[in-house]
Amino acid sequence: MEKATYKNSGVDLDIYAESMSRLPKLVAKTFSPRVMRLDGGFAGLFKLNGLAGKNGPEKKYEDPVLVSCTDGVGTKIKIACQTNRHSTVGIDLVAMSVNDAICCGAEPIFFLDYVAMPKDDPNLLENLVAGIAKGCEEVGCALIGGETAILSGMYNPGEYDLAGFCVGVAERSKIIDGKAIENGDVLIGVASSGCHSNGYSLIRNVVFDIAKLNPDDYVPELGKTVADELLTPTRLYVKPALSLFERFGANDGIRGVAHITGGGLVENLSRILPDGLTCEIAQNSWEKPPVFGWLQKLGAIEDAEMERVFNMGLGLVLVVKPGVTKDVSKALEEMGLSNWEVGKIVAK
Repeated sequence: MEKATYKNSGVDLDIYAESMSRLPKLVAKTFSPRVMRLDGGFAGLFKLNGLAGKNGPEKKYEDPVLVSCTDGVGTKIKIACQTNRHSTVGIDLVAMSVNDAICCGAEPIFFLDYVAMPKDDPNLLENLVAGIAKGCEEVGCALIGGETAILSGMYNPGEYDLAGFCVGVAERSKIIDGKAIENGDVLIGVASSGCHSNGYSLIRNVVFDIAKLNPDDYVPELGKTVADELLTPTRLYVKPALSLFERFGANDGIRGVAHITGGGLVENLSRILPDGLTCEIAQNSWEKPPVFGWLQKLGAIEDAEMERVFNMGLGLVLVVKPGVTKDVSKALEEMGLSNWEVGKIVAK
């Protein structure tokens, strides 16, 4: 009788060890002085106070509140697998959580990842973690832990799934909870990089099933291939948002922040508005990326469905005190972010 082994069951521990040996150098790039080294431990350690980066600034929280967020990349991963391009979905993974954290005024401080695949693949794992590390490094968030699960028989060959977990910290007195929002406040929409990581079940149905396009097909309306457009990573808003909070004041100049993901503008903005207030949005007040018009035409998608599923070109919306609107807009422009005054807060 043949002796059963883990390797014959689908998990090769020698290849797993090789995969793990490739990750420390990627992860170390994201560390700040607040990361506490614990060689050989089972957890990651992080100090709330201390230097935020190699050259500061130093953080000294008086009444810190921890903020937690989790998300995935969704079926955008199917396109990464379809094209064998895996270097950017890690950025999406980071962005979906850290962009949520800043909505309550938190500084994302560390990140954890979960990667699940049917068979260990050191090159694939290295590509995925490199993207995650790149996203963390860009926003100043330490990647201090994660899990790689080899789940034989759970996924089809070549497939995988990702989940991300962000922990942030905010001074209790500076938490943005929407309570400061008032009638007459202005909505400033900040440009997205495209579809980000939402609506990809609809996108794949329209592009690949209905229109019968291939990932490498060039689309004149977009000036790029299907894959180049659909794998554009989600924009990271952390550093610009934290800069605005510092300059204009959380709950003063910046009174509310909404990350525009699934559900579009209306559903995500409604989550932060106090009772008795709603918002008016001027539909043609911002420049919509061509990908949305292309998708709508390709799938004969109704306006209401587009607005409910996609960000329509605005990845972040700020609720701003009227007196500082122009200054906030100018500050965003100086940080390289296109933005528009897209509406206002009104009484229901």
